Amino acid sequence: MLYRVARYRRRVVAENLARAFPEETPARRLEIERRFYAFFCDLLVESVKTLTISPEKLRQRVVLKNMDLFENYFRAGQNLLVVMGHLGNWEWAGGRFAGQSPFELQVIYRPLQNRWFDRLVFRMRARLGMTPVPMRQTLRTLLAHREKKTITTFIADQTPPPETAHWMRFLNQETPVFTGAEKLAVRLGYPVVFAGVRRLRRGFYEVYFEELTTAPTRTSPAEITEKFNRRLERAICEQPEIWLWSHRRWKHRKRENTKP
Repeated sequence: MLYRVARYRRRVVAENLARAFPEETPARRLEIERRFYAFFCDLLVESVKTLTISPEKLRQRVVLKNMDLFENYFRAGQNLLVVMGHLGNWEWAGGRFAGQSPFELQVIYRPLQNRWFDRLVFRMRARLGMTPVPMRQTLRTLLAHREKKTITTFIADQTPPPETAHWMRFLNQETPVFTGAEKLAVRLGYPVVFAGVRRLRRGFYEVYFEELTTAPTRTSPAEITEKFNRRLERAICEQPEIWLWSHRRWKHRKRENTKP
């Protein structure tokens, strides 16, 4: 029933799945599609719940793995960048982390055109301990907060303008990807950590962390960006129904003369 009610962008979802998993049978892709819509309905309910959920209840529903990864960085006063995708309930993941991490968690976001919804999302994140930072103020904010102990999080699987993007194979197709987090990491010398989310069961998640680089200034161009996207791709393939397939991720096509 949920599948029939919540058929939001069904054509986009079906096309994305067909391009991402060409080796799968139509029946298997349809199964992923149905499971995605069931999850998407749950995610909408959870998003509303985010406005009222208590820190105690959030701790019960979201488990953080290998948090000890951050201890040495905190003791050394080393700020970090965390990159993640639209996987599982990313808002609960951020709120849960903000409630336990000794770092201040800054979340980079693109302001919504609808001001009412933009204020709502801002308030939703702030009440869970996150500090929302508009995308255009990212560099200014990071430079101003270099002496503070901060972790800055990027949801880095959105669609960038094709003329400024790095192009790579992602989910079986040429895909434009953001390089902003990498550029900031190299400029500021901040280590980069991948954050992944697994859905354990309805309403319950596990968040885990993996270092992508501890020395960004010694990486080659696009190395961090490609490491992130390859790791995200593996996470999507492990649990495909919890990625945001309704996003028009492949609305741009690579031109023949476009550089990687």
